[in-house]
Amino acid sequence: MATTTNSSYSKRVRSRSRSPPPGDPYDAGDYVPYVPVAKRREERVKRLEQLASTDEAEARRRQREEAKRREEEADEERQADEAREEARRQRTLLDRAQEVKKKKAEEDAQKTELEKLEEADKEILEAIASRKKLVSDWERAKGIQYTESLKTTWRPPRFVRDRTEEENTKIRETHHIIAEGDNIPPPIASFADMKVPKQLLLHFKSKRIFAPTPIQIQGLPTAFSGRDMIGIAFTGSGKTLTFCLPLIMLAMEEEAKLPFQRGEGPVGIILCPSRELANQTYENVLEWTNALATSSESGEHPYPRVRTLLCMGGINMSEQSHVMGQGFHIVVATPGRLMDMLEKHKFTLDSCRYLCMDEADRMIDLGFEEDVRTIMGFFKHQRQTLLFSATMPRKIQDFAQQSLIQPILVNVGRAGAANLDVLQVVEYVKQEAKMVYLLECLQKTPPPVIIFSENKNEVDDIQEYLLLKVSRPWLFTGANPKRNDSTP
Repeated sequence: MATTTNSSYSKRVRSRSRSPPPGDPYDAGDYVPYVPVAKRREERVKRLEQLASTDEAEARRRQREEAKRREEEADEERQADEAREEARRQRTLLDRAQEVKKKKAEEDAQKTELEKLEEADKEILEAIASRKKLVSDWERAKGIQYTESLKTTWRPPRFVRDRTEEENTKIRETHHIIAEGDNIPPPIASFADMKVPKQLLLHFKSKRIFAPTPIQIQGLPTAFSGRDMIGIAFTGSGKTLTFCLPLIMLAMEEEAKLPFQRGEGPVGIILCPSRELANQTYENVLEWTNALATSSESGEHPYPRVRTLLCMGGINMSEQSHVMGQGFHIVVATPGRLMDMLEKHKFTLDSCRYLCMDEADRMIDLGFEEDVRTIMGFFKHQRQTLLFSATMPRKIQDFAQQSLIQPILVNVGRAGAANLDVLQVVEYVKQEAKMVYLLECLQKTPPPVIIFSENKNEVDDIQEYLLLKVSRPWLFTGANPKRNDSTP
């Protein structure tokens, strides 16, 4: 028994030695080799250096991305600025004016009725306080105030009257026309649709005039309707026809009703600031009235002859006696001579219903304002007033407020702008080299040529120089006119 027991015990001991107890540090699954302290520190330093290099690379990457983003934003901003600048260059002053007008309309729409009434009352009080009404003594004594425009027999065609305001606005924008005022007449882009007589249409065709200009598209219907108007247009825009044709039609209508006799007239007056402009306007009126009084080739019956009186300084009025002896319909005049004729009672303005002032800005600048006030004092009835100007200074605005009734402003281009049909070339030349360069320009330019200078003395010097260099000059100065048959 003892032997057996010892044998069993020895077996249990051997079995325990083969299977180590749990948690033995030398077990193969949980064994971690020992790393010396120096080596562990070295590995830790390497990990820290690697982490630091990674952070620096990330920072550099972020800096590059930030710089790239800023460059892209700068490029986008630069492109946007270039686009805005290009859009600004392409936009004309008319477009900007339209935008300002629309913006003001939107602001007015947001105002209450009370605010609008207060602003209107304020404007009325300021106008009353600042202006002196341009009325005659008779109208002032009677206390007469005109609030509505004159009525005429002219009516636009039905299809024009049936157009919507959006369609009229589109036509104005197409021709770069700015029209402001109440109840603006519709624009008409054809002389035939304006009911212009056939004789005049044929005459225009012979002069290679086939369609109205922008100032005529809006200005003629406005004048035909009897509305007061302020026309702003550059030289050569056709404004002379705009204010002459309505007066001619009015004169023919009055002559057809009852022929004018001696001492009667005029129906309308055209005021010009200079003799040259008055004479040019007079010749245009004669040309158009003669065309109307002549039978056309198609057998059209001639219209009544309209007689025109030229009234300006420098001419003998006895030469116009045959016109005054028959009665006349239209007067083309300068302010000084017209005022003199009225004060001498050579004729009266009892039947005058039409007054046009061409180049009103020059007329006011040259000091004719008091003369115009004196002339308007001779009127005894309401008249249709038209002002045409190349600019719109404050004086003209005040003058228009004092003399016009519910006026329509028609603007066809930047005020004061030069005619786009005229090519202007500017050369910078030293003062001492101007004469020689002038001669070079004359040799390269075919005749005729007009030379302008700042003062009369320079014109005399130019004349003497060209007399030596050019065989047959034609020069004119205010102090010493000399003319020849040709122009260099």
